Amino acid sequence: MKNIIKKYIIPITACSVLLMCTISSCSKDEYYQDGGKADPVFNGTVMQYLQSNAKFDTIAQIIKLAGMEDVFNNEEITFFAPTDEVIRRTIGLVNSNLPNVSNRLNQQLFNANKDTIKVLSDIPGDIWKKHLMKYIFKGKLRLKDYPQIDFNLRALYPGGYYFSYNSDLSNIGVVYNSSNNVKYTGYRQLSIANLPDQSNPQVYYTAAVSSSDIQPKNGVVHVLAVYTGNAIGELFPDEGANRFGLGYEFGQDVLLNR
Repeated sequence: MKNIIKKYIIPITACSVLLMCTISSCSKDEYYQDGGKADPVFNGTVMQYLQSNAKFDTIAQIIKLAGMEDVFNNEEITFFAPTDEVIRRTIGLVNSNLPNVSNRLNQQLFNANKDTIKVLSDIPGDIWKKHLMKYIFKGKLRLKDYPQIDFNLRALYPGGYYFSYNSDLSNIGVVYNSSNNVKYTGYRQLSIANLPDQSNPQVYYTAAVSSSDIQPKNGVVHVLAVYTGNAIGELFPDEGANRFGLGYEFGQDVLLNR
């Protein structure tokens, strides 16, 4: 897929074990510039693919905490994989002026006089599981299997609606970019939008896919792009889509649990 990430995030030093682990995985700037280089076919399960790729160290740990290793090893699934950078941004740092990690979950916990997150296991496995399942869909679905979406002409090209592993509703579609000012003739990119309220499909958080159609033995992996504040191709992702769970509900669940 065409390179669509134009900026990279400078890794920062943090004192917590969690952030140190995540940052070490995110220090490979090349990944954030081009969305990752991968042979589309992987000779192993989805879980083994994630464990073999340092960019998904944190996600692999979360899968274990959520008790979902069996799903990733044995069931046929399509996984929209958030990178470790998504978790780093979601948790954030306290009293930091650094971009993308200030005023995040740890700052909210600190302001509420609650214990901050230092390691992944500080968050209960059932919370990880609830939000991880929003990224998992049953069956193997590649880019070619999804319908077209045009965010300016949704009446004609609405994409498709899909229930995730835990029956959350998502809108998934393929953006047909322009080429030489000719509409729909350029490269194609996959997008996923989480709909927090199924009765109001006009409210959604859209994320872009940076690398699609990675194919382990038992599934398909689509890697989510890192939000940069700019359009990615002709797709305009929402900042909320770069929070774990494709929205802000994850943070609220953690706050209520502490």
